[in-house]
Amino acid sequence: MTSPDLRRWPPSDRKYRRSEVTAVIGNGDAVWKRVANEVLRWRVKTASGFAVDSTAPVSPGDRVVVTAHLFGFTVVVPVEVVAVVQEPDRSGFSYRTMPGHPVCGEEAFIVHRYGDEVHLTIRSLTRTASEQPWRVLYPLLLMAQRIVRRRYLRALR
Repeated sequence: MTSPDLRRWPPSDRKYRRSEVTAVIGNGDAVWKRVANEVLRWRVKTASGFAVDSTAPVSPGDRVVVTAHLFGFTVVVPVEVVAVVQEPDRSGFSYRTMPGHPVCGEEAFIVHRYGDEVHLTIRSLTRTASEQPWRVLYPLLLMAQRIVRRRYLRALR
């Protein structure tokens, strides 16, 4: 759904809240090589304050547990990698949430180059999870998601 392989993200299911944000990470081949590798090893998550129970490169079908510490609480969030892209000017992956995750949806982390500039794009599709207490906490989770997105955009600098 978040299509990390596509430069242009087509319209998606209207049942989800859609977000796409991009930031410049740096310039040059050295930055590109570093972040193209780091994004495929969960660095965007771990450098943003999350713990990930895998150090292996991402691969479609991988199921991992991400641990988040938000507002004084520890939240364990299961995800499954659904797509990986590794191209000369594009590197990244997307995962979908699994039952037990505070929200339902998909998120993608994509590093890409435009000339000498290296960018990080975060795409997400989010809707309420079906389980309680997450359903009633959804408005707070959306606020937390905005904060986390800003962390992601700084994570690979």
